[in-house]
Amino acid sequence: MKFIQSAKNPQVKQWKKLQLKKERDKTGLYLLEGFHLVETALNHKDWLVELIVSEDITLPAHWNVDGVEMTMVTQDVADSLASTETTQSIFALCRKPELPEVLKEGNYLLIDAVQDPGNIGTMIRTADAAGMAGVVLGTGCADPYNPKVLRSAQGSHFHLPIFIQPLNETIQELKEKDIPVYGTSLQRAVDYREAGKGSQFALLVGNEGSGVSEELLNQTTGNLYIPLYGQSESLNVAVAAGVLLYHLKHS
Repeated sequence: MKFIQSAKNPQVKQWKKLQLKKERDKTGLYLLEGFHLVETALNHKDWLVELIVSEDITLPAHWNVDGVEMTMVTQDVADSLASTETTQSIFALCRKPELPEVLKEGNYLLIDAVQDPGNIGTMIRTADAAGMAGVVLGTGCADPYNPKVLRSAQGSHFHLPIFIQPLNETIQELKEKDIPVYGTSLQRAVDYREAGKGSQFALLVGNEGSGVSEELLNQTTGNLYIPLYGQSESLNVAVAAGVLLYHLKHS
């Protein structure tokens, strides 16, 4: 097992660069932090490159780390890698999965220009829980491998494909497969409970402030809204996505 004592070590500097999107895109690698996410990575070893563990950490006895490359570091090094205020001092270096070139049959969540990492992560986690076939992020969305997204998703990155591609192309691809695409809007929309029943669907949600772009709404099969019974002007996009995904999944 390697042991690194200095935060100035070239390997540590390279790991720290993965806090930046451009480096994650360049290398195809990202860092997970914390016991729960690292344990999830251990259950998907095809994507696990290496564990990075502080010298003060004792690994849980039930973890199977056979064949896993591991580097021990000092607490100072662990602190330099952390993206949380109180780090658990354990990290997994992971490889982004290869994605299919086309969408397979199934249900999808499409996300248009949602910028808050917490919202993106929560929606990925919700899509996983609702049994979606995948999530598609369009232009203007937060990077799905942002540390805050990874924490909010709680390991769901390992459970379903996450595509990054233009949503106008995605909508056309889905409609060619006879998969209806439901947008979310307050205009030219019907109560979500009126949505037609079907074995497959895609749900399109949009930016926290401006919603789904008009261009995309004009391409959907139909648009839905959730009635508001109190005085709030709107629902959080991740909450709305959860309500709609579960309704469409089981309607």
